[in-house]
Amino acid sequence: MSSKRKVAILGATGAVGQRFIQLLQGHPWFKIEVLAASERSAGKKYKDACNWTMECELPKEIAEMPVADATVESVEKAGEVDLIFSSLPGDLAGPVEEEFAALYPVFSKASAHRMEKDVPLLIPEVNPEHVNLIPIQKKNRGWKGFITTDPNCSTIQMAITLKPLMQFGLRQVIVTTMQALSGAGYPGVPSLDIIDNVVPFISKEEDKVENEAQKILGTFDGTKVQTADFCVSASCNRVNVKDGHLESVFVKLDRCPSIEEVEEAFQKFRGEPQKLKLPSAPQNPIVVRKEPNRPQPRFDRDEGKGMSVVVGRIRKDPILTVKYMVLGHNTIRGGAGAGILSAELMVAKGLA
Repeated sequence: MSSKRKVAILGATGAVGQRFIQLLQGHPWFKIEVLAASERSAGKKYKDACNWTMECELPKEIAEMPVADATVESVEKAGEVDLIFSSLPGDLAGPVEEEFAALYPVFSKASAHRMEKDVPLLIPEVNPEHVNLIPIQKKNRGWKGFITTDPNCSTIQMAITLKPLMQFGLRQVIVTTMQALSGAGYPGVPSLDIIDNVVPFISKEEDKVENEAQKILGTFDGTKVQTADFCVSASCNRVNVKDGHLESVFVKLDRCPSIEEVEEAFQKFRGEPQKLKLPSAPQNPIVVRKEPNRPQPRFDRDEGKGMSVVVGRIRKDPILTVKYMVLGHNTIRGGAGAGILSAELMVAKGLA
């Protein structure tokens, strides 16, 4: 690549925005040009607007950057940009992202546009062909740019593991999630609510997990995505873990593959990011652990620099077909890393 794409981060002071900043340090394709956030932060230096919570030092050049208001006018005044990463809250993201998408490629972590028919809900290893929705979206909306979205953090790791199981005929999925505190943002769950406790409710989470996977694993027919024909039942819980969502997944398949066949399907799974050698792509999207007590968040969340998902305890199920545990780093693979990998795919395909 002759020169780096200049990027703006919307919602730059939040937890996912901070993770974008961390992951983009030294990126070979992208350079942070503009940081944008709410009116409350606009006009301040980033170090004064942000409560930095990453487990690394705030980069000095980022600390001194001014924060722009998250509007097209303010961002364009702050610098010349090529594409947008959005980590805005879902209730604010809708109209703001549309304003930017009229002019720029927008890679959104927000939920606002995920289920719209002409918007890709993208996991680059799983459904890269869904980028073909972009020219349809641009024509439909008269935009110069576009919006593509990343799935919910819990959905991403589950869907990555369901893709290689589709060869056996996917019919039903039951999932119980044990979701890390960082998934609630900062300051997140009050300490006295989560210490010595598990909270068996996360607002709107189960709907997202139950509905997004069918779109992700659906088939692009040339004009739209035909949703996949399986159903998901989810129960979502918040647990006292900082990073790393752990899920217990039960799957009904048409065939009854052996445990060895399931393990092999996971281990051999590769996608377009691996073929294209994209900068953020893990060598192995799915890592299989054979130990009886793995994966565990503390030990396994950083596998593949946080971009791999880790599967373990693969076994037969007496009611359905197979069951297993899957772990993913919710703010890297399930958050900012997903957006960066999607942007890399678009650049490689000449779409951004």
